Amino acid sequence: MTSTPGNDAHQTFALEALISDVAAAMPGRCLTGAAICAQHAGTLTGLAPQPPDLVAFPETESDVQCIVKLARAHGCPIIPFGAGTSLEGQVNAPRGGLSLDLSRMTRILRVGADDLDVTVEAGVTLDQLNAALRDTGLFFPVDPGAGTATLGGMASTRASGTTTVRYGTMRENILAMKVVLADGTLISTGTRARKSAAGYDLTHLFIGAEGTLGVIVELTLRLQPRPEAVLAGVAAFPTIGAAAHATIAAVQSGLALQRIELIDTAMLRIVNAQSAAGLPEDGPVLFVEIAGTQQAAVEHLAQFIEIAEGEHGRWLGQAAGEDERRALWRARHDAFWSVRAAFAGRDFLVTDVCVPVSRLAECLEETVADLAASRLDGPIVGHVGDGNFHTVLAFDGADGAVRARVDGFLDRLVERAHRMEGTCTGEHGIGQGKAKYLAAEAGPALAVMRQVKAALDPDNLMNPGKMF
Repeated sequence: MTSTPGNDAHQTFALEALISDVAAAMPGRCLTGAAICAQHAGTLTGLAPQPPDLVAFPETESDVQCIVKLARAHGCPIIPFGAGTSLEGQVNAPRGGLSLDLSRMTRILRVGADDLDVTVEAGVTLDQLNAALRDTGLFFPVDPGAGTATLGGMASTRASGTTTVRYGTMRENILAMKVVLADGTLISTGTRARKSAAGYDLTHLFIGAEGTLGVIVELTLRLQPRPEAVLAGVAAFPTIGAAAHATIAAVQSGLALQRIELIDTAMLRIVNAQSAAGLPEDGPVLFVEIAGTQQAAVEHLAQFIEIAEGEHGRWLGQAAGEDERRALWRARHDAFWSVRAAFAGRDFLVTDVCVPVSRLAECLEETVADLAASRLDGPIVGHVGDGNFHTVLAFDGADGAVRARVDGFLDRLVERAHRMEGTCTGEHGIGQGKAKYLAAEAGPALAVMRQVKAALDPDNLMNPGKMF
């Protein structure tokens, strides 16, 4: 059966026959229990979980090809699944179907230390890769905050994170991929060469496609040398605008920033309560990390402190050693879970937008005012060095009036980002939660996206109900 994008009706296919065929091809690796299917659905956006009908566990790219061909023969939707850490419903199965769990594809195929690259299977996690690279003096720099995230999933959502200000997103850190298309064909999108002018740039077509065009099974990634020195600390500011202006000045000054993260006052109180960070709560703070040679790091940190003081900020101190530095970033990465603990029993919605850095202060100030006017609890954190910030909304989802205020806030947040020449999502992706905003952002280009989708997946079986 062929469905049209946007229609979430459960797709009709011969489930028992499909289960029989997949189980025969991969004994013991096709599961249909309610618990395992429930584990392969869900979201942090407030969307209802929509479990698949079955879960298959390929171990090789040939397994993926086999499963995709079987699913296509039965007209069954295919939902690629990495670790389930995506935030906008990308792993939900709105039309039922088969969840293709790549977590057993965990081989690190080659480390090219001389070329600063590595080739991995899609199920390798960020933590697994960096642990394997520890003795090489190299690391993979994209850090979305979840070390359990798979690299295939990170590519699929075009993930980024706290280190984007220095190293870029997944888009800048992938050289090539292998992808299984909707008909089971395996293609390579590029080579290990650092540049190529040969044909269409298929690598970047599949990065951020959220599994709607094919299944990523292998990636060749750029690596970075570990810096000689990494210095981190905290600066406090009287207002969120002052913190944003300090960020803009630091970026424009060319400081060797590795991370610069905003924690607003509401989030700061929560983080203090959950992690005993002991930071002053009279205004927002910036967590900053600078990396380079020892001399350069010291000089650039001093310049940052001067910039902060110029925005009426005060330097709260430098992390004393690696343990304190890691604790600082652990508190930042655990911010969402701290909000969940602080507002136990509520529903939660995590959203993000991204604007040009020059518009960051304005966007943040308007957003904070909007939250107050909307009477919503929405602590803010942000990878502000690249203009990206997150709002974590905690609310009573059973109250229709409250839910309407949440929806209105989200609409205004996206409109604000668009008005400031930004995007409705800097790193979470479109999935289901942001699908209604894509037309406003893409304009006529949306029709081109649909044409690409129709050409590569004419039966609309690859992660349907997402993006469009």
